Amino acid sequence: MTATLDSRVYLVDDHQEFRQSCIWILEQANFQVRDFPNALALLKELAREAPPARCCIVSDIRMPGMSGLELQTELVHRGLSIPLIFVTGHGDVPLAVDAMRHGAANFIEKPFDAPLLIDAIQTALAHHAPQTASTALASLTRRERQVLDGIMSGKLNKVIADELSISPKTVELHRSNLMAKLGAHNVVELTRVVLGQN
Repeated sequence: MTATLDSRVYLVDDHQEFRQSCIWILEQANFQVRDFPNALALLKELAREAPPARCCIVSDIRMPGMSGLELQTELVHRGLSIPLIFVTGHGDVPLAVDAMRHGAANFIEKPFDAPLLIDAIQTALAHHAPQTASTALASLTRRERQVLDGIMSGKLNKVIADELSISPKTVELHRSNLMAKLGAHNVVELTRVVLGQN
């Protein structure tokens, strides 16, 4: 698959040298690149200008301020269905497992070869279905959204109930309703739908 300039990559990393080398690699592969020194700067950009249909985020997982995992949670909270590829120099397996469990498209350890990154981006773009996920997410009620946030954080129904001051039975009802709206039968399918990987 050949990248075209309508494919945008949002690059988030607090190390400027890493961003510059990635920009060079990605522009050589015909991707349009926008880079950010931290997750909050990316979120401001996404609030200011809607992302194109074909885009993905390549983000460091450990950053000062908002981490990559916190960025992942915030994207779900805002209903932004953008494939997310994490990169890290730490090789932290538990973080990788958590990121993938919550729907990350891929996880790459630094240093990596350029073809590995390009392939990960092309795969993420090929499996991305933004309209389906964003339309379905927009149909959720405020309470269903809160329950969904709890599920995406890996919380049990009882914990979600305590946090929202409602009964576990009510959480189960909201959970059942939101899964039906999103066409998911289990949490794995739910994370794929939420992050546009259905």
